[in-house]
Amino acid sequence: MYLFFRKLLSIFFHIKYKINVLHPENIPSAKGGYIIACNHQKYADPPMIAAVVRGKFSFMAKEELFRNPFFAWLIRRCGAFPVVRGSGDDAPIRESVGAVEKGRILVIFPEGTRSKDGTIGRMKSGVVLIASQAGTPVLPVCLRYSGKNRVDINFGEAIPAEKLKIDENDRRSMRNAAKLIGDSLTGLQKEIYDAAGEPLPVPAKEQKSPAEEKSVD
Repeated sequence: MYLFFRKLLSIFFHIKYKINVLHPENIPSAKGGYIIACNHQKYADPPMIAAVVRGKFSFMAKEELFRNPFFAWLIRRCGAFPVVRGSGDDAPIRESVGAVEKGRILVIFPEGTRSKDGTIGRMKSGVVLIASQAGTPVLPVCLRYSGKNRVDINFGEAIPAEKLKIDENDRRSMRNAAKLIGDSLTGLQKEIYDAAGEPLPVPAKEQKSPAEEKSVD
């Protein structure tokens, strides 16, 4: 059932989108047992990754998406499990570690929410906790949607498990490990925009209104 839905989604996404893959050689040959850390742009991000990378996936999804019975049934078949934001429950961490240990590819969006302005936000600690506890590498991936259904997917070099091993009581080690992932995602995004000859997106709070642009001119 899982493979059927995955194949169906892959065919659909390759028909709907013009997918441009950068550095496919960085995709691990292993069919699972590692983490993909990706910037978050759209709800389509998880199946977009699954359309390019082979393997069985697991990913966190906010609890609200499971309220519709049919949609909940569908995304569970695709490897999703619910997370209640702000609950303080460590069950999602345990389930994530278990998924990796069972040989799945765990897809995580370390920013914790979708970016509304295209920028990459601060990395949250969850991805580091999971990687450290599971003793697994993290593959950084950056997505960009543009033009008429064009999608650029840039795969970085996997960050070795030993570089992500942390002392969970030491916030500095947690921040440093998260920064490794954040810096990698930022570099991948810059490469995409440089190739397109375009400037990087600017945070919404720093964007100027038309009136401000005129006053500068």
